[in-house]
Amino acid sequence: MAGIEAFGAYVPLYRLKREEIARAWGGASQGGERAVANFDEDSVTMAVAAAIDCLKDLNRDTVDAVFVATTTSPYREKLVATMVASALDLKREVATNDFTDSLRAGSMAIKAALDAVKAGSAKRVLVVVSDTRIGAPRSEFEQSFGDGAAAFLVSDQNIAVNVEATYTHADDILDFWRFRAEDLVKTGDDRLVNHDFIKTSEDRFVITEGYLTNVQEGVARLLKRCEVLPKDITKAVFYAPDARRHKEITPSLGFDPKTQVQDALFDRMGNTGAAFAPMLLVAALETAKPGDKLLLATYGDGCDVMLLRTTELIAKAKGKRGIQGHLASKRYINNYEKYMTHRSLVSTESQRRPPLVSSVPILWRDRKWIQSFNGSKCQHCGREFFPPQRICLYCRTKDKFDYVRLSDRKGKVFTFNLDNLALSQDAPEIFCRVHLDGDVGFYCRMTDRDPEQVKIDMPVEMTFRKFHEAGGYNNYFWKCMPVR
Repeated sequence: MAGIEAFGAYVPLYRLKREEIARAWGGASQGGERAVANFDEDSVTMAVAAAIDCLKDLNRDTVDAVFVATTTSPYREKLVATMVASALDLKREVATNDFTDSLRAGSMAIKAALDAVKAGSAKRVLVVVSDTRIGAPRSEFEQSFGDGAAAFLVSDQNIAVNVEATYTHADDILDFWRFRAEDLVKTGDDRLVNHDFIKTSEDRFVITEGYLTNVQEGVARLLKRCEVLPKDITKAVFYAPDARRHKEITPSLGFDPKTQVQDALFDRMGNTGAAFAPMLLVAALETAKPGDKLLLATYGDGCDVMLLRTTELIAKAKGKRGIQGHLASKRYINNYEKYMTHRSLVSTESQRRPPLVSSVPILWRDRKWIQSFNGSKCQHCGREFFPPQRICLYCRTKDKFDYVRLSDRKGKVFTFNLDNLALSQDAPEIFCRVHLDGDVGFYCRMTDRDPEQVKIDMPVEMTFRKFHEAGGYNNYFWKCMPVR
């Protein structure tokens, strides 16, 4: 037997009101707001954040595999799952795999994890779905899209959610697609079009022949196969391109939109791509009771449908920050121009300084503390240090240390300074000396903050973020942020 033991999610702190996007272009607003990743966030960092939420209070050493699903990997060739496993400080013998290139990638990863557990090749598989899709400026997608991530621990023990049945079919329809960033194509009127943005066909065709047809067929076939009626479902979770289509799909399937359908949260976070339906599933599980029967339907190059039932352990699986906790904690981006800067959609003059450099050998050699955020603990006196040290400052013991994970600890600001001259997309850059639980002191940068609210003894937690791009690759490290 295989099912979901634990779940978690991540929604970025920042929100952008859709009326602000409409103001910039003089168009109409879809209403509500969308979640926006900070300038130092991407699909990798959000995947790590969701995974940390999912694995709270669990032994990470028991994770046998990591599957990451995303359509917005920062690399064309490099496993995101391996990067996530390293940041989480998982064991070296962990299997890793990426699922990509489809909005259905998240459900594909969950199904693969279930198969792995059932086959006995793994006992615990961490599945993380994360996306930061970008709609072209002035397009409807610019308003409807959002950023976020969800995570599930698929296991053969302590199952909180049983997966009772699954259905899948493929449909090669050209509804949504994206070319590579450097592929600039000249159109018939001699315009150069950047195909890195999401593209789509004529709306009526995409919705009628693509979305509605596939989801209706998938849900109907699974219910018929399992001899389950729509009225038997406690909560139905549907992917939908936007709020309008989500309302259209519900009555056609026989579900009561007021009592049986999970709120799509379009007005609070937006469509988060491959992570959208999985995030809504997390939201549904946060309010679920033992014995509830749930239906999950995802769409993208076909359809995946899952029938799930919660167990008595569902209460134990809750208690994470999850969807509701993250949605309740937010800060607004003041203007559309700042959003454009954070997403690198406009070019700005950089500071006149030598270019940033990174060293691949250094990143590899020091990966235990750069990526996994490990400090050292003296075997003799028990003192802890970051970065890891060879000689204990207190008892002078040499080369007798154990690695200790620090990423899941909280702490307080000991001192800080605001630097308006530092190279940053979000000046002023705030540098802090932080003391984590266990009296581990070190210097770091602060993100997701209001400079006017930073103060001595402010509670902080650690977060995995993008530092800079250099040499054709991303440099990631850990920053502190105010506790959400």
